[in-house]
Formats: sequence, C-alpha cells, structure tokens
Amino acid sequence: MTDTLPLARTNAEAHLFLELQPCPDCGETRCRFRGSVVYSGDVLASRYTGTCPRCGAERAYRFRLPDEILPPPDDAVRFGGDDPSQLIDPGVWLWYSDIAARQAPAERSGLDDDAAHSARHALATALAAVEEVLKFVPPSADRVPEQAFTSLDGRALYEREPGRFSTVRLTALRDHYAGQLADRR
Repeated sequence: MTDTLPLARTNAEAHLFLELQPCPDCGETRCRFRGSVVYSGDVLASRYTGTCPRCGAERAYRFRLPDEILPPPDDAVRFGGDDPSQLIDPGVWLWYSDIAARQAPAERSGLDDDAAHSARHALATALAAVEEVLKFVPPSADRVPEQAFTSLDGRALYEREPGRFSTVRLTALRDHYAGQLADRR
C-alpha cells in the first residue's frame, strides 16, 4: 500500500502540489488543507484534508514521507533532495518558476522591508523551481526528456516551448535568478 503513495520530499513540495490541484467536483483551486502524520501500512505518511469552499466536497491527499526529512533552509526555498519530484513534472515546475519570478519587481528602490523580503522570497522560489526542473535531466543528457512531462499542463508548456527545457537554457535561467537573489541580499 505505501509503495503506491507518491513521495512528497518536503512539506513545501506537498503544499505546492495541493495548491495546484483543482477540486475534482467543481474545479475550485482554493482549499484550506489540514495536515497530519498518519501510518499507511507500517510507515509514516502525511495526510492532508480539506473542504472545497465552493461546493463543499471533501478533499484528501496522502503522501509517503521521505526516509530523511529535509528541513527548510534559512532564507531560501527547498522543494526536495537530489531526485526529481514524483508529484510535479518539469513543465509545471518551470511554469511555477515563471510565476514566482514575476512577483519580484525589477525596480528595487522604494521597497519597504516587507516588500523587499517578499521579492527575495519570490526569487528564491523561482530559483528553487528551476533547480527542480534540472533534476529531471539525466546524466550526460542535454535536455529534459519528453517522457518526463506527465501532466497536461506540463506537456502543453513543453510542446509550446521545447527549447526552454535544454540544459543550457535552464542553467542560464538558474544562474540569472541566483545572481538577482545575491544582488538583493
């Protein structure tokens, strides 16, 4: 039974996955989930439950916990360890990176402390999401393989812009976000 549960490598990855899941009954994406640690068979798992605010449908998700818990880094974002995600495909990671990066204003002057902190967090999130995409590139390959795109949204982004998934472009994007983040510290 536990082998069929997908692995959530970190709490941040589980929460992002939940945020991206629409209600199966009405399509609403908002839902306040409550998390708990439960046994699934003889291993620990995380369980998230919530009620759709639009239609009242009960929603529940369970994930395997990793063998090693990765605590969140101070003033950075981490979605997982060295292995690629089992929850989110590379297309969705890159899409999410784009969204996070757009939340950081290019002009930094005039930002108060809270806005500057939010901008740094947005860039750290964009950087971490691009790093997640790179984990799908096999050793000695020069791009994310087509079969890694398992969701409709991820595959659609890949089909529209396959060049964005080359190692060269992903590495350049990662380095760009890392440089912007370093300039804001």
